[in-house]
Amino acid sequence: MASGQQTAQQSLKAFEVWKATQTDDDFKQIVYRGQLSRTEVAKGIGCGTSAFRQNPALKNAVKALEDSLRDKGVLPPLTESAKKAADKPKLYDTTANRRMLDVRRLSSLETENIELKAKVKELEGKLERFGELSETLSDMGFMPR
Repeated sequence: MASGQQTAQQSLKAFEVWKATQTDDDFKQIVYRGQLSRTEVAKGIGCGTSAFRQNPALKNAVKALEDSLRDKGVLPPLTESAKKAADKPKLYDTTANRRMLDVRRLSSLETENIELKAKVKELEGKLERFGELSETLSDMGFMPR
């Protein structure tokens, strides 16, 4: 079994071979959200997508390829915010899960509230109708037992 460093070198070599066999049209076919789809690249070189996070040499090679493709016009240019955020790690939001649960709960409560308001309105209509009927029967002297 190959060591991690050997696997990293093999992945990098496989990427270079794969890159040499691709045309600009091939690259256009695997564009996802303004960059090359890591899943499709991984399939092409025969490794997992985790290699792009764990292998700095492979990560840099893909970034260099994407930059050259941007210069050629194959990939769309990076926006200013993407350029600024490229080197910064993403902030982990510890409250995101709680907010998502709160939004779901709020939505279900609002739905239930609307249904209950409709039911109350329907029952008030029935009560008004039967109240009038009861009053009429009382005036006529027919009191139910």
